[in-house]
Amino acid sequence: MSLKSPPRRHLWIWFLWLALFYGTWAWLVFGRGLWDEAVAHWPMALSMAFGSYIAGSTPMGGGTVGFPILVLLFELPATLGRDFSFAVQAIGMTSASIFILARRQALAWAMLKGAMLGTVFGLPVGIFLVAPHVPELWIKLVFAVVWASFGLLHLYRINEIAGHAGMTDFDERWDFRVGIAIGLLAASSVAAVTGVGIDMVLYAALVLLCRADLKIAIPTSVVIMAFTSVLGIGIKLAFTGVQPGVFGNWLAAAPVVALGAPLGALVVGLIGRRPTLLFVAVLCVGQFVWTCVNQWAALGVAGLCVSLAGVALFLYGFERLRRWGAVLAGDTVPRRRDDVARAASIADARAIARPESAGP
Repeated sequence: MSLKSPPRRHLWIWFLWLALFYGTWAWLVFGRGLWDEAVAHWPMALSMAFGSYIAGSTPMGGGTVGFPILVLLFELPATLGRDFSFAVQAIGMTSASIFILARRQALAWAMLKGAMLGTVFGLPVGIFLVAPHVPELWIKLVFAVVWASFGLLHLYRINEIAGHAGMTDFDERWDFRVGIAIGLLAASSVAAVTGVGIDMVLYAALVLLCRADLKIAIPTSVVIMAFTSVLGIGIKLAFTGVQPGVFGNWLAAAPVVALGAPLGALVVGLIGRRPTLLFVAVLCVGQFVWTCVNQWAALGVAGLCVSLAGVALFLYGFERLRRWGAVLAGDTVPRRRDDVARAASIADARAIARPESAGP
């Protein structure tokens, strides 16, 4: 009987990244005389100390905290919140991703690669063609609706989500195609409009459709958000520019999130993911209420009804994913014709993609 040794970790890569980042940051604030600029935005650094922990320990980027802080608390433009989300996550989520990869944590690689490919094409479309036409109010509402539905999902499905072990064994080619669809749709819509969200969509597909363990789903969502954020801020800097105020807030928050997000990924392994997810779920629902109250003059009854309908629509989508996951896992007998057809087509695709399984 042979025992498989644990994968070798390469944490020196993460420490090298930190040395390069902090060296660059120190050159900016001290060598270029930007210390006063960083100190002037200290409230964002304090806020992101909590936000970066959330980013590393949950499927929600640091912009989940940064966006409402800037937009709802400081009453700054939603476009600023979106650009800041890209910028700060490009450091925090990247740092957490390097930490995750250096520790050789398990990831849903097939779906992750597909999502990255979809993002490469979907995010530019969203930034250039979708986001410029979304009004400020609707940027706030999209953020509020998506996060509220995500919070509600965890409040009533937390036992099931936290109870998954491993991951349903779908064909990797099928996972890759699902990832492409997620990258295209989520990047061109919610991520391009709010600066965050693709991580939550991929996470939802993993835990509801693939029944992935949180130890797989959450690190995978961190990596896709890091990739999307780096690509997003790169596109912004190269072609559209960023909103005034982004750099100052980034300068203050970046040194905090570079350590905070990896710390979240580490600490959550000690205290468990369930308490953190429940706490963040309550915050997600709370920010929806806060947004509706804060924007009541512009929303009115009609806007509130549309927002609630949006939450219901997302919850319906989550439940459909969960049902398809149950069908594919063989836990339930499909009762609808479309479920039967979908399960049969996926089974056929998997059989074609795995001809070697027909051997003895």
